[in-house]
Amino acid sequence: VEASLIRGKGELIITGQIGEVMQESARAALSYARSFLDREGIKPNLFENLDIHIHVPAGAIPKDGPSAGTAMAAALISAVTQRPVDKDVAMTGEITLRGRVLPIGGLKEKALGGLRAGIKTVLIPMKNKKELAEIPAVIKRKLNFIPVQNMDEVIEKSLLPSVAKKRVSKTKAASRAKSTRKN
Repeated sequence: VEASLIRGKGELIITGQIGEVMQESARAALSYARSFLDREGIKPNLFENLDIHIHVPAGAIPKDGPSAGTAMAAALISAVTQRPVDKDVAMTGEITLRGRVLPIGGLKEKALGGLRAGIKTVLIPMKNKKELAEIPAVIKRKLNFIPVQNMDEVIEKSLLPSVAKKRVSKTKAASRAKSTRKN
């Protein structure tokens, strides 16, 4: 799942050939992300002049269901905070407006997909923990499954520290260039 913010009018754009349930999940993810960002002290009106674009890759393949809620919310929070999602972490789970992570179906299939994609850690709903017994040992040896109850845990375990780019003034850059030429 990818999310980006672009100048606009506060609209939610969802692409990737997704069904109605997944669209509802995207709206719930946005509502949760707004409340999370508000708690973090980020202006709630931030989105007034920005369009939020959520894209679920493999656009030619129809997708539906609520289980990408955690991924959508994490992607939105990542886009605003400039904290990248760890490339080795995958996640699944429906979310509520208050950030509770609800159980999903097809855990084994999702784990196999993560393994094929080179994922090392999978965040799963706590209520799916008992289903880990059904996953073959060979998969469990290669993937670290972490059960989570809420989005705060998802954010803590999936987002890396901010990578805000340092800006170098033209004066500093020019003085650095001069000092390197002298040596």
